[in-house]
Amino acid sequence: MSDTLRGAIYGILAASIWGGMYVVSDVVLEIIPPFTLLSIRLMMGAFVLGLLVWQKKDTTVPQRPQMIQVLGVGLIGFGVSVGAQFVGTDKSTAVNGALITTSSPAFILVFAALILREKLSFQRVMAVILASIGVIVIIDPAQANFSSDTFVGDVALAVAGVTWGLYSVLVRVVSAKLDTLWVTLIAFWGGMMLTIPSAGVELTSRAVGEITFLVFLGILYLGVISTAGAMWLWNRAFALVDASAASLFFFAQPLVGAVLGVLALGQDFTPNLAFGGLLISLGVLLAMYVPKRKSVPA
Repeated sequence: MSDTLRGAIYGILAASIWGGMYVVSDVVLEIIPPFTLLSIRLMMGAFVLGLLVWQKKDTTVPQRPQMIQVLGVGLIGFGVSVGAQFVGTDKSTAVNGALITTSSPAFILVFAALILREKLSFQRVMAVILASIGVIVIIDPAQANFSSDTFVGDVALAVAGVTWGLYSVLVRVVSAKLDTLWVTLIAFWGGMMLTIPSAGVELTSRAVGEITFLVFLGILYLGVISTAGAMWLWNRAFALVDASAASLFFFAQPLVGAVLGVLALGQDFTPNLAFGGLLISLGVLLAMYVPKRKSVPA
């Protein structure tokens, strides 16, 4: 199996896991404040990946300059970006969140060109546009509510979209010389440098509610599956595939969320969902397509 195909599988799996995460997050966020929940997620993720690193034993331990670099990347990705996303989810609406965070692939494209010097090809720009239209068709912007009530949440979601684009590109930079397990583990530590102090501040004004068994299961899912598992998959995808192509994997997230709404919540399977899913699929395929070079006779 080629690196490109493996990277595509990893990236789509990660985004698919996150597609089912929002329903769980909405429920758990009613009990646990955003930065407190994110800190718990990162600590659980770090514990799981720490065990894997310890069992592996044959990985090279990062040097101090590399560790500092990855801590900074984690601060951007898991501290600023995911923290802003949690605040946005808490203070805005699900439709607003889906629309605003769809901008992440576009920012990945821009940062890949600026930082990695990847060619901003017409093919990949069109792929992002095609998939973005697919998301808009599925979500129906008419249901969005960009009022003063959601302004703070919407700004937080916009910050999350931009910084996640930057984080995803920087992951490709640091993964060039480091094992993805180490990159993800140290990045979690970097994120906690911001989330733990923020959790301490928010807990002074908002207490944790009653932790029921279902909430406990939700925390386990968010910490082990959507943090330790999906974050490693996402980082691995960007280690294997050009960032401008890997950005398209993000679009599996709203598609899977919509499909789960049909399967689990009994929502209608609409023509918009079918057409939007087709556009997203075509966008991903267009980004991954590499035309065969004609052989030149000797």
